[in-house]
Amino acid sequence: MSIEYSANKTILVAPLNWGLGHATRCIPIIKALQENNFIPIIASDGIALALLRKEFPYVQTLELPSYHIEYAKNGKNFKWKLIKNLPKMITAIRDEKKMVKSWVKKHGIDGIISDNRLGVFSKKIPSVFITHQLNVMTGNTTWFTSKCHQHVIKKYTECWVPDTDEKVNLTGDLGHLKNNELNLKYIGPLSRMRKKETPKVYDLMIILSGPEPQRTYLEEKLKEEVVNYEGKVVFVKGVVEKDQTKLESGNVTYYNFMNSKQLEQTFNESDLVLCRSGYTTVMDLAKLGKKAFFIPTPGQYEQEYLAIKLQDENLVPYALQNDFTIEDLSRVKSFTGFSQFQDNIDWDSLFSIFEDKA
Repeated sequence: MSIEYSANKTILVAPLNWGLGHATRCIPIIKALQENNFIPIIASDGIALALLRKEFPYVQTLELPSYHIEYAKNGKNFKWKLIKNLPKMITAIRDEKKMVKSWVKKHGIDGIISDNRLGVFSKKIPSVFITHQLNVMTGNTTWFTSKCHQHVIKKYTECWVPDTDEKVNLTGDLGHLKNNELNLKYIGPLSRMRKKETPKVYDLMIILSGPEPQRTYLEEKLKEEVVNYEGKVVFVKGVVEKDQTKLESGNVTYYNFMNSKQLEQTFNESDLVLCRSGYTTVMDLAKLGKKAFFIPTPGQYEQEYLAIKLQDENLVPYALQNDFTIEDLSRVKSFTGFSQFQDNIDWDSLFSIFEDKA
């Protein structure tokens, strides 16, 4: 049963533009806001904004400044590239703070949900931060980056963690702290996917995502490797463009991108999924109870941590990008794959935070 909300409150939903994961996991939140009589406004930049505009053509969107997150050509230099881009990122965070301040007045915003956008916050209205990274893995500087992130989280009214706070969970050390003074709510994994009983169409689904240039490197590598695969393959490049393109080449069907509905259908029709080990993908695969194989983004400690954790738990095997060959997929047989999690997110209770404002 839904609570009858007094007036249609306007909530700003702002995901970080870093690959597509932050944007896609905001899809179930935006839908739940609509179902509970809130008016969402979407704010982001780049491909994250493009994807959400396609998904919600009738929802108002606003453009935020880019954080200029670029990946190094070599994964080992990833951290240093981020540090080099830090001044640009700090400028963008300052700019978005100013923009949000003016939007709260101009658009009559009653609440904020920021998915990892550090400047999308207001002291005047309830502001929620969403992250699965209470600890930010950066190798030998993890303690420092984690403390910085926790310092930012502290200023928000609440922090929603898309995982469970139980012994068996998806994030491990990423999303669980030994000691914490944060106002945390474990809301359960977030996924836009639904499991369906459907006939198998593809033996293998390849889905790419993440910032450049690593997305392109993996695409080029897998195009060569997939030629040696026996079976039917669907290959989603993860490049959001104005129009969808489809190309058939031998046993492989290529798409530049798919919307949520098509992706859900294709996931359900596929026997095995080959993809990055980003957390949003992990939640989607767990929701669908899928077998998978991971290739973490080089230099991205969080994806490497998740790949190792899930392999150690005998759920999903992984290989490093430079080492992967199509024969590695045979290892999947000895792993259990994800068992389907039940999501019963209590949106009424979560959204009550926006009702406190008179």
